[in-house]
This record gives sequence, C-alpha cells and structure tokens, in this order.
Amino acid sequence: MKAVVMAGGEGTRLRPMTASMPKPLLPIVNKPIMEHVLRLLQRHGVSETVVTVQFLASLVRNYFGDGEDLGMTLHYATEDTPLGTAGSVKNAEHLLQDGTFLVISGDALTDFDLTELVKFHHDKGALVTVCLTRVVDPLEFGITIVDDDNRVQRFLEKPTWGQVFSDTVNTGIYVMEPEVFDYVARGESIDWSGDVFPRLVEEGKPIYGFVAEGYWEDVGTLETYVRAQADVLSGKVDVDLDGFEVSPGVWIAEGADVHPEAVLRGPLYIGDYAKVEAGAELREFTVLGSNVVVKGGAFLHRAVVHDNVFIGPQTNLRACVIGKNTDIMRGARVEEGVVIGDECVIGEEAIVTAGVRVYPFKTVEEGAVVNTDVIFESRGQRSLFGPRGVSGIVNVEITPELAVRLASAWATTLKKGVTVTTSRDVSRAARALKRAVISALTSSAINVIDLEVVPVPVARLETAQGHAGGVLIRTTPGQPESVDIRFLDDQGADLSQAGQRKLERTFSRGEYRRAFPGEIGDLRFPPRVMESYALELLRGMDSTGVAEAQMKVVVDTGGGTAALVLPSLLGRLGVDALTVNNGFNESAPTETPSERSESLQRLGRLVSSSRAAFGVHFDQVGERISIVDERGVVIEDERALLVVLDLIAAECKRGTVALPVTTTRIAERVAAFHGIEIRWIGTSPAELTLATTDPDVIFGGDGRGGFVVPQFSTAIDGLAAFVQLVGLVARTQLQLSEIDARIPQTHIVRRSVATPWAAKGMVMRAVVEEAGERTVDTTDGVRVVEADGRWALILPDPAEPVTHVWAEGPDDERAYALLDRWVAVVERTDS
Repeated sequence: MKAVVMAGGEGTRLRPMTASMPKPLLPIVNKPIMEHVLRLLQRHGVSETVVTVQFLASLVRNYFGDGEDLGMTLHYATEDTPLGTAGSVKNAEHLLQDGTFLVISGDALTDFDLTELVKFHHDKGALVTVCLTRVVDPLEFGITIVDDDNRVQRFLEKPTWGQVFSDTVNTGIYVMEPEVFDYVARGESIDWSGDVFPRLVEEGKPIYGFVAEGYWEDVGTLETYVRAQADVLSGKVDVDLDGFEVSPGVWIAEGADVHPEAVLRGPLYIGDYAKVEAGAELREFTVLGSNVVVKGGAFLHRAVVHDNVFIGPQTNLRACVIGKNTDIMRGARVEEGVVIGDECVIGEEAIVTAGVRVYPFKTVEEGAVVNTDVIFESRGQRSLFGPRGVSGIVNVEITPELAVRLASAWATTLKKGVTVTTSRDVSRAARALKRAVISALTSSAINVIDLEVVPVPVARLETAQGHAGGVLIRTTPGQPESVDIRFLDDQGADLSQAGQRKLERTFSRGEYRRAFPGEIGDLRFPPRVMESYALELLRGMDSTGVAEAQMKVVVDTGGGTAALVLPSLLGRLGVDALTVNNGFNESAPTETPSERSESLQRLGRLVSSSRAAFGVHFDQVGERISIVDERGVVIEDERALLVVLDLIAAECKRGTVALPVTTTRIAERVAAFHGIEIRWIGTSPAELTLATTDPDVIFGGDGRGGFVVPQFSTAIDGLAAFVQLVGLVARTQLQLSEIDARIPQTHIVRRSVATPWAAKGMVMRAVVEEAGERTVDTTDGVRVVEADGRWALILPDPAEPVTHVWAEGPDDERAYALLDRWVAVVERTDS
C-alpha cells in the first residue's frame, strides 16, 4: 500500500521558526516532524510514499531526497499554487491508481496503529475512513460525528464553542480508495473535510470514522511545538530517538561531548556532536540540536535549541526556542515564550523578555532590553478577538502600541489606496487610541475618513457607504477601565470570523506593510454626518401616525453619543420629547450595572410625572435601548423583546423574526398569534446581522436591549429601534403596559458554571450523551427538549472558562429543577 504525506503547509502560526524553514522540517527532539511520520509509515509496512509540497518545496526535497536513507521510495508532487488538502492529493492521482492508499499530514506527531486503521477500512468496505481522536480543546479542529456503526454522519470544520457537541476530531489521517478522486476537480483548491466528505455523506457513500488510541499532536503553535518535545522525552509518544539513554531520561547522541561537571537533570536530549562544558546546567525538557555549544555557567530549562547554536557563559534560557546558526552571547537572558529565528545574534547581557519573537538574521545589541508588547496570551485569551472585538484594560492590555500593531495588521490585509472609517465614543482613552490607529492606517497606504465622536449605528451606516471597512473604539459596557476595538467590514458589520482569523495571522507574524512616501494615506473629516444619518433613517422608517398621535416621550441619552443625533431626529419626527443626560462625561463614558439601574429608576419617575407614553434609555454609543412603560415601570430587556415583537407582529401579520436560541419559547406563541414565524439563530451579534439580511425577516432582537430593524439596517441600532417603537405605539393606540399584560409570564432561568478550557469538549459530549433520545437542537450549543416541552440550553462561553445553562418551564419550580439537573451534568464532567 502507498501513502501520501502532505508537506505543503506554511505554518504561519509558528513564525519566525517557519520564516525560513517549512513546517514539516521543524525538529522534534532533533529529528524533523516529517521524518517521524515517515518512520511510522515504514513501521507499518509502507515502503512507497508520495510527498505533496508547495511552500519551500526544494528544502523538503533536498533533505529527504528519494528516501533511500530511510529505506523507502519517495515521489514528489509539487503544487504551483495551494490546492487544499484534497486538491494536493488529486495532484498526485497518477501515482495512486493501483489500490488503497493512506493520507497523513507531514507536520503532526503521532504513534497511531496505522495497520489497525487500514484493517478497519477494509473490514467496513469503506470508500474513505477518517482517523479520529479525542482532544480536550476541539475548537481548532474539525469535529466528526459517527453513528453506532462508526459511519460518518456529519462534519463541522473549526467550530465555535456554541457548536461543540463532541470532542472527537478529525486528525487529517485518511485511508482511501482511488474512486474518491471522482469527487475532486483537478487544479482547484478543494479540502477533504470542507468540500469532499460532506458530499460523500450526502450521497450516502461508505465513509467511516475510526477512533484511534494513542498519541496525536497537531504541531501548529509554539505551545504545541514545545509540548511535543516534552511528550517525546516523557515517553508519551512511541518514536525512535537517536542516541543513548545514559541515565533515566537523559539522552546523548553520537559524538556529543558532555563534561562530567555539567549538571544534567532529565528528561532531556543532547544532539550529535554537541558540546556541554563544565558548570553548564541543563534542566528538564531541554533539547539541544546537532553541533550546539553550551558554555560554562549557562542555564537552560525547557529550552529547544536547533542546530549549530552557540550559547555563551552565564546565559539564561527558559521555555524558549532558538533557531539554527544563532549566537546567544555572554550573560544574555531569553525568557519564557520567546522564539529567536535562524542566524540571529543576541548580544552580551541583552534581555529578550517573555513572548517576544525575533525574526531571522537580526542582531540584538549588547545590553539591550527587547520588550515588545505581544500580549494577547498574557490576557489569558484563547484568541485575539473576543465577543466585543479586541478588548482589555486601557494602558495595561490595550496600549497605543498595540493599537498601532493591530491597525497595521488590518491594513496589511487590505488593498493599498482603499478608504476606511474611524470613530470613537466620548472617552479620552478612545480618543488616544484612535489617533494611534489613524497613524498606522495612513502609514500603510490606507485613506481614512475620521467620523470622530459618533454613535455606533452612525459609524456602521457611514462605513457601508462604499468604504472598505472601519475601526470603532468604545469603552467596554459597564467597565470604565476597559476598551473595545472593533473592526468593521465593507457593509458596516463586525468583521467575520474568517476576517478575524486573517487579521490574527497577520498580527501574530508581525509582518506589516509600509507605504512609500508618495503612498501615505489621506485623512479627511466628512461634514454633516449626523444629519445625513437622521435623514436616511427617517426615509427608511414608517412614521405614519406619529404627528397625529401628538405623543410625548422621555429620552435619556445616557450621557453618550445618541445626544448628537436625537435633536435632528426628534424635530423631524414630530414627537414631543423631553431629553435628559445630554452632556458628555469623558471621564465616565459608561454606566456600571448599579448606575444603569439608578438611571432607569429616575427615567421611570420622569415618565410617570410627565404623563409620557413611554421612556427610552440609550446606552453610551446609541446601540441598545431600555424601555420604561407609561406608568414608569421598567420593562426588563427580555420582556421588552416580547413587547416589541407583539407590536411588530400585530402590524405586519406576516414575515419572519430572528431571535437567539436563548429567548423564551413564549415568543413562539406571541408570533404565531399574529401569523408570524420565528427563525432561531445563534447568540452572537454576527448571526443576528446575517439572519436579518434575508428579505423575509422583518425584525430581530437579542433580548439584551439590541434590536435590528431590517428595513433600515441589518446591524443592532438603538436609534432605529426608537424611531420604530414611536411609530408602532402611535399607530397601535395601546399602552405598553397593556401589551405587556396580554403576554404570558415567562419562567426562564440561567446559571453560569466555571468550566476549564480543557474540559469544555468533554462537557458538551457528556451533554449530548445525557440527552439520549430527547430532541436535541444544536443551533448554538446544545438545547435539549423534554417530552413535556421544558427545555435546557447548554452553551460554552467563547471567551471565558465558563459554561452557561438556561432552562425554561411552565413555572419557576420546574424550571429550576431542570436547570439544577443540567448544571449537575456540567459540574460532574468538568470536575
């Protein structure tokens, strides 16, 4: 049987290690990852292998040659442009027509029993067998669901936590029959999991999943690269090590010269012809490549050192990676998480602080302190982006330097000469950070239209007027010490997950585009932005009956940017309005929960005393609203969603509304009474925006004060929601309290359970197993419906080590009973 080893990946997340070396050649305990893979194939009887190459292909060919040194025959299939996982194998089709073949990644470390995998494939009579394994964090992998006969039912590539309902992932190892090439077009970029396998499942072809036992690590990040070294040294993976185990866990390769007075505390590995002098100390999980010199007094702990490196006296290296042909001079210190590229010089007594990356061919002068602010790991985040964009404490986690690098990374993903918008809230922190962002963008050949201080809906609408995107900076809601940096696409919506990943990759590489002097971007300040927005809003909304109703409302702008638009809007709308909190407070640009509660109580008293129809409280950026009825009673956000839904459904009589799966199912009764359908969606704002692009959708809301009015915009817009509410109340001639009273009471409860990141996949698998024969909805998280109509939703938080659990029943007692039951399932699994 033949095998295909895919070795064309760039390994961008591993830069600068992969800046001058293809990922399959990165050494794991002094041997390339791909060599471990080829030796595994050889142990299982594979003697002829096709290697698919693209990035730095010549280096792979030069290292392995025709495979004679490994006792194998190697062929190479070169991609001129990336063809995807399936397209690259299709490129080698002419070499794979004589029977079953195995596909394996050249940059993953494993010791799976491939013989057993192939036997399973033949026993099942499969067209394709997917090798699966269980991992603690399935977010970065493709989840595969199989039935009781191990037949594949579904594939899900790189899910969000809300989509994680198993911890069984695709390892990228497949056994295939040549007939599978009938489903792969030649010369196109096609992936197995994303394109081919779903089609095979849909057509009912025999595609099976084999859950393998053993070790598997996708070596895709610095963390997993260093961990793989430690796992080999700890004996967790069955691979061959060159050399001799001179004492438990201490491996020394041929020709190495280790002085008897050197301190060695294993497990560790010293490569061939390396030299370790007296007084040097090598601690646990240190790996030295070939020809490395370690001088006396040097201290290394968990350091991975590639070939031909000089490590001077009194140096200190901890949990770092040092590229080949690099010199670390006397007294230098390289701290945890640092990656030094190939052929660098770190001068005497220089300090390279934690997390810094030094690209190849660089020199750090003696005595220098290299202290860049690559900080998103120090924030404890799983990724750069969270639910509100890039967030953190001002001048601790989010600094002007970070803002420059973020904006530079985003600019690098855009075409030169395009125009983007920038905007901010009233805070001083946002003002300082926006200036940094503008400098970075214009320096990267991007033109900028600065909207200055505007409500978020205004920024979104202006961005969608033919611009390539936008950046808006605002204080984190309820957290005055923190700030959010949000990137918008050309439609004014938040950057998609794909766009976020692209920006993150550019940011992590640190390779930013700079403009030539004649290409520096322009900076402009457009006039009459607020007036244009108000006119556009009124043109897009139905204000029939408002003037005739002679309605009075009370509006609390929250001391935020809504105050900039409301004067122009209210005058044209023809409503008698009392506005409060119109002044900006730069030092307090958001309300804490207690301050918001006090504001709503004050608003209620004003509404009641002034005999207004209702009152509205805006958040500080005009994006969300809270509602007070004519009696001065605050309508809680989840209840307000039902009230507005009833108003819209009663007026429209047909159409669809988009609501998150966390919404009470009373909404179905409200909508059905008026002939309206509900489309259940995920909980993220992006899903709400996407759903409301459908022409059939007449309304959307998130139950947290966010409303979408599709006839005007597909973004959450507090100003548009206010105008719509004015028109609805004017035309219905009912009080909000009357509408509220006719809607049944809800009994929905919620609890959050601390869940380690490593346990989230296991938790969701346990939830699916516990659900058994009950109806299960995986729109976002796992919603389990009981026979009596009660339901519980279990949803992992995308940014925090927490799992959220909702439950709804006919009364509080039964709702809490159901909640307690599913919370117990979560707690039992993560303990």
